[in-house]
Amino acid sequence: MTLPGSTVIRPSAPADVAAITEIYRFHVLHGSGTFEIEAPEATEIARRRADVTRNGLPWLVVECAGVVKGYAYANHFRPRPAYRFCLEDSVYVASDAFGRSLGRLLLAELLARCEALGARQMLAVIGDSANAGSIALHRALGFEAAGKIQGAGWKFDRWLDVVLMQRALGMGSTTGASVS
Repeated sequence: MTLPGSTVIRPSAPADVAAITEIYRFHVLHGSGTFEIEAPEATEIARRRADVTRNGLPWLVVECAGVVKGYAYANHFRPRPAYRFCLEDSVYVASDAFGRSLGRLLLAELLARCEALGARQMLAVIGDSANAGSIALHRALGFEAAGKIQGAGWKFDRWLDVVLMQRALGMGSTTGASVS
């Protein structure tokens, strides 16, 4: 997807792993949106990306002037077959690109691609109930509150909640599944 100016959303490629790793490193070390404590190396990020894409699911990047400034992907919420229509999203933007609506662009494109694949539900498992940016992003794109798990994680010397949000894709759960 080409956007105004020199902003492009596209499927990620192996060559993007270094940039993705650096974006995620910032969030692990400075944010509570992920409950990872130690930032994974590029080899681990490459493995995770390969797992997602091998399952036929999207892992997208947003480029501004040819530089990767964010990424988003969807993965199965749980591995059991009954969950096969239910995905979980992840969206991360480079710290120098905050406030430019890149997360919104990424998530909107991710939702469209997952719906086209036949997914029926998208879940957001948001670290930290004080993560107003992520909660607002998801709410703006039609997600609704689905619950909160209090004190689920310990990071930065404090207990952190997990906020659950959900959005139907396509017909959601109103009809039978059209694909197996």
